[in-house]
Amino acid sequence: MFRPSNPDAFASNDGGAHSSDDSSPSPQYERVRHHLYGRPNMVQAVIKYLYKLNYAEPHEWSKPIPTGRPPEVMVILTKKVQVN
Repeated sequence: MFRPSNPDAFASNDGGAHSSDDSSPSPQYERVRHHLYGRPNMVQAVIKYLYKLNYAEPHEWSKPIPTGRPPEVMVILTKKVQVN
């Protein structure tokens, strides 16, 4: 369920429609990083919930990383967000 994400990949939600004479500047993006901490089953439940909301694919999250406080783990998601 967990795979390292590709921080350089992002999905466009403009439907792919571009005009050849579109003089507007290209959209700018910034990276934002989400961290989840908790028991593995709860972390997976939140990842599934965010997937149902169409926010992030489960494979975009990192593999669980032990925090040193068993049974707590941490996962990370890096997304590109359009800057207005």
